[in-house]
Amino acid sequence: MKTTTMTRVTSLIGGALLGLTALQASAATEMPPIPDVKGDVVKADGDFKIKFSIGTTQSGAQYRGLEYFEKIVEKRSDGHIQVELFPGAQLGDDLQAVSALQSGTLEMTAPSTSPLVSMFPKFALFDLPFLFPTPEVADEVLDGEIGQQMLEDASTNGLVAIGWAENGYRQLTNSQHPVSSPEDLDGLKIRTMQNPIHLDIWRTLGANPTPMSFAELFTALEQGVVDGQENPWITIQSSKFNEVQDYATETNHVYTPFITLVSERFWKRLPDDYQQLLREAAKQMGDYERHVSRTMNDQIKQELADSGMQITELTPEQMKTFQETVAPVYDDWRDKIGGELIDKVRAVSQ
Repeated sequence: MKTTTMTRVTSLIGGALLGLTALQASAATEMPPIPDVKGDVVKADGDFKIKFSIGTTQSGAQYRGLEYFEKIVEKRSDGHIQVELFPGAQLGDDLQAVSALQSGTLEMTAPSTSPLVSMFPKFALFDLPFLFPTPEVADEVLDGEIGQQMLEDASTNGLVAIGWAENGYRQLTNSQHPVSSPEDLDGLKIRTMQNPIHLDIWRTLGANPTPMSFAELFTALEQGVVDGQENPWITIQSSKFNEVQDYATETNHVYTPFITLVSERFWKRLPDDYQQLLREAAKQMGDYERHVSRTMNDQIKQELADSGMQITELTPEQMKTFQETVAPVYDDWRDKIGGELIDKVRAVSQ
């Protein structure tokens, strides 16, 4: 009897746990389905393997985009190109992966542009505040003449740049109070990347920017070493910053793209037709990844609000105040990045 009763209890507990797991899975952020592959099979000589490394995890939009890239390349090459994905910085961080491309020990990676500024100074453009007022403006710049020229400029130093995708907009969170104006930032200790433009932005806004490694950030927020931080919504949720940050502001203060890079050594071994296939696949991957990113962005923002985080959405007038306050940052960096380039980008949003 005791054994039978225990078995029933165990079964009930197991069923309850399975039900909870199913409930959690259904509540998880849903990604748009991976599209079907379109286009003819590309015929060329040789068999090739691509190791594709990224720093973000399997739960993000970028990895979902890579799954589509893998599907396109393998199907349209009729299996003659095999793609292996390495998320979560398994093969090194962004800079280590780029270095591996240069040495020919890795075929592809897709870092955000910020770590590459020392190699490609014009990429500092993407760290300027409020440069891209909408995702559509970012798309127009990156998919147009400006973006194509920047891909060409980045196709040096042992690298071939073949496409853009989206890391997304950065948002502000803090543990002290709602922020709807620069005055609300006065004295707040905000963790930033070790990036001179980002430090300049937050100083100009009146905050106390505090650079530190991302690995230290949750503990620093929990212990009050810093009051706040800034990252995309998906990072805020996946890192559980909402557990130690009560307030968020949808600032959209910096938009960061991902750039798809191929090792030049590997690229030169590919037949021309396979090179074109990779370019087409990178473009399709980037378009789909942006769609996934933006869909997840809206869902995650709502999930954070539902979890109790107080999210401030700035009015156009409030946003204009932030933009006017950081105008001196453009004066500081105009000559270093290139005034003509900045003007071209700003002209797109007029």
